[in-house]
Amino acid sequence: MAIPPPIHGRGAQSAKVPQRFGLAAREVDGDWLDAREAIDGSAPKLRTTVTEERPRTIISRNRSPDIPFDRSINAYRGCEHGCVYCYARPTHAFHDLSPGLDFETKLFAKPHAASLLRAELGKRGYTPAPIAMGTNTDPYQPIEARYRLTRQVLEVCLETRHPVTITTKSARVVRDLDLLAELARLNLTAVSISVTSLDPRLSGLLEPRASSPAKRLDALERLAAAGVPAHVSVAPVIPSITDEYLERILQEAATRGVRTASWIMLRLPHEVSPLMREWLEVHYPDRAAKVMAIVQAMRGGQDYDSRFFERMKPKGVWADVFRTRFRIACQKLGLNREPPHLDCGQFVAPRGDGQLRLL
Repeated sequence: MAIPPPIHGRGAQSAKVPQRFGLAAREVDGDWLDAREAIDGSAPKLRTTVTEERPRTIISRNRSPDIPFDRSINAYRGCEHGCVYCYARPTHAFHDLSPGLDFETKLFAKPHAASLLRAELGKRGYTPAPIAMGTNTDPYQPIEARYRLTRQVLEVCLETRHPVTITTKSARVVRDLDLLAELARLNLTAVSISVTSLDPRLSGLLEPRASSPAKRLDALERLAAAGVPAHVSVAPVIPSITDEYLERILQEAATRGVRTASWIMLRLPHEVSPLMREWLEVHYPDRAAKVMAIVQAMRGGQDYDSRFFERMKPKGVWADVFRTRFRIACQKLGLNREPPHLDCGQFVAPRGDGQLRLL
């Protein structure tokens, strides 16, 4: 199959459809590629659209034994950051939408997220535990500037003294520094910012609408200076593409006051695998085969192993190399000596009328 020209400003290079559900797929014909503009004219520019949803609940529960939280909030579906490797892309398939370009252009927002959260926290018998934000879509993607749903959720968490964690690739998180600093003062929050490389050009290809690496590092510094537990996640590590930055990212973060760090090897569930392969052929054809060979060497000869406790832990010589590099770097930099522990004992449930209970 012919390789299409790069799509600038987007991570996915096509609208890959989920074969798991038997939807019709299209392949680009080489002859049509050559004559496309003459026959059909220039392709229309991709635009981002947002559909508003009215769900009945906002807290998602999970029982996955290898995930360190049991509840999360995703005020948005899809993500305009367009990270080509995003493990959440396959969730768009449940809407009969493409995990490729649709995931980053056809977004969904839940405008009543804060009121839904207040109602759920007010239910009799609710037991508090940290709520994770940023688990399936970035809470600070560009549309947050218009909807401000993440900020509204944080306001409810502060009012009710409910612990909340954030994972993001956006420097927009510092726009809520006032709320985050107060939550941190009460030991109710921690923020993780993912930094994939230190090369703005490479990050622009991998994560075209996320903040630049420099802005993410600056955001980590501002969070740490404000007393917010700031965590750097080197995620994902892509062999022969981004792994060269592993130690330098940790070094840059440590000099900015970050005290904890983690790393995640590239994960390619379902449609993410063909999307990543396509991205490699478009942008790095000289090493595409090498990257996938290393990935498969860590996943038992497959692109991905979805089993619990296996999906998060690559194995083999290559995995040992990355794991050792990370461990040595953290030891030298004094990282991960005091991981934060959030306080769940301050929770005050809201009343049905929106007021807080005194006792």
